[in-house]
Amino acid sequence: MTTANRRSKKRRKLRKQEVNIRAKFRASKESHPIISPKLKKYWLQRYSLFSRYDEGIKMDDEGWFSVTPEEIAVRHAQRSLGGGVVVDCFAGMGGNSIQFASLGYHVIAIDIDPRKVEMASNNAKIYGVDDYIDFIVGDFLQLAPFLKGNVAFLSPPWGGPSYKNTHNFTLDLLKPVNGYTLFQVAQTITPNIIMFLPRNVDVCEVEQLSWLSSPPLNVEIEENYVHGFLKGKTAYFGNVAYWGVGQ
Repeated sequence: MTTANRRSKKRRKLRKQEVNIRAKFRASKESHPIISPKLKKYWLQRYSLFSRYDEGIKMDDEGWFSVTPEEIAVRHAQRSLGGGVVVDCFAGMGGNSIQFASLGYHVIAIDIDPRKVEMASNNAKIYGVDDYIDFIVGDFLQLAPFLKGNVAFLSPPWGGPSYKNTHNFTLDLLKPVNGYTLFQVAQTITPNIIMFLPRNVDVCEVEQLSWLSSPPLNVEIEENYVHGFLKGKTAYFGNVAYWGVGQ
């Protein structure tokens, strides 16, 4: 073999190694997306958010700290008592919609952000329940008068991770409008309402929501834990409530 041939063979080998390195780097980036430092703690909990995360779950930055942990979403679905049609008023990444659909309920999943709806639809396909969910891009407050369902699920934005800095989280801090208005709008759909709220929410204010109906609705407030850590509180109203306060 001539010197020229040896050099040519060596160059081809080096190019092949370089291609393999680039391919491995791309695969690494896809399986371990770049996560900002402020979101890293949520990424470390990714399997508690979506147990099938590695199968192609898609999330935006807000989704990391706003999606309902899967264990809690399963609980919400189980408490819907044969929900029939469930309206997920702030669907986000689709965590709750997926679990409602997993029990065979028909879900109307609403979000004002088209990108979130696209991601939620992708995530529902991964869980094999997309046929049970109608995704709608729109403003829940404007759509509610045209909707009917057996259960309305409310998990409105809490204002980001900074909600934890508030000692007593009042309902006026919810977004896009205060909790009283959200609840009244949801009542135009059904009196059977589930609200997932911050762990530091003012429980007295939540109980007062039941008095917005005549006669007052049954109400139950439940603490939700994941791996021993309190993640939020859920309020059940109407036929989805038990008497008293449960944990």
